[in-house]
Amino acid sequence: MGKEIELIRSKRKTISIEITNDARVVVRAPLRVPVKEINRFIGEKAEWIDRHLKKVEDRQKELLLNPPKELTSQEIKLLVTKAKRIIPVKVRDYARIMGVDYGRITIRMQKSRWGSCSSKGNLNFNCLLMRTPDEIIDYVVVHELCHLKEMNHSPRFWAEVEKVLPDYKQRRKWLKDHGNEIIVD
Repeated sequence: MGKEIELIRSKRKTISIEITNDARVVVRAPLRVPVKEINRFIGEKAEWIDRHLKKVEDRQKELLLNPPKELTSQEIKLLVTKAKRIIPVKVRDYARIMGVDYGRITIRMQKSRWGSCSSKGNLNFNCLLMRTPDEIIDYVVVHELCHLKEMNHSPRFWAEVEKVLPDYKQRRKWLKDHGNEIIVD
């Protein structure tokens, strides 16, 4: 492996490992777990870490060889127009299914987020969602509407997402794997 590992301790119950889009290995652990136990966990997951690091590094090489092209202002306008036609309908339909009320819907070009939900219930969506498959747009809409029930990413939040989209993990993974190809700096 030979990669430096970033350790973040917090009030959590389990140890987790994340490979970030910039190929960093981040281990999150409960405050009181001994370093020996964390190292054992990392050792058990070494193959998984190597496999996912390779995926991220391959993706980085691919992006260097074929960088995503910068969108013109006309292309962005078209994406915003399309998103304004499609996303509010999806929000309305899913909000009805989930029994939640929302505020204003805003659609714009964003560099780092697919969507967000304010404490007032206002929803923001990235127009670049129009460059993703339909089921990914549904996932982001449901994700943001679930924040109207749980304003965090706790297990209760993910349980709400799963009630509506039992396959949300695959959709989330697709976004993680392909998001860098769509969001352009």
